[in-house]
Amino acid sequence: MPKLKTNKAVRKRFRVTKNGKVLYTKSKKRHLLGHKSAKQKRKLKSRSVASEHNAEKIIRALPY
Repeated sequence: MPKLKTNKAVRKRFRVTKNGKVLYTKSKKRHLLGHKSAKQKRKLKSRSVASEHNAEKIIRALPY
């Protein structure tokens, strides 16, 4: 049976922790930041945990 391929797009966007949680960086912080409050921009810096349903799909795309 051939080896499973890693989905490169998923690999760039997500990180799996040792406990199996899937982390991703939030969007909407590249440009057009002038009208956003400092609090809003600060919250966009942090990583988020993907939902369990999506995490299963993401982990399947990252076999190694």
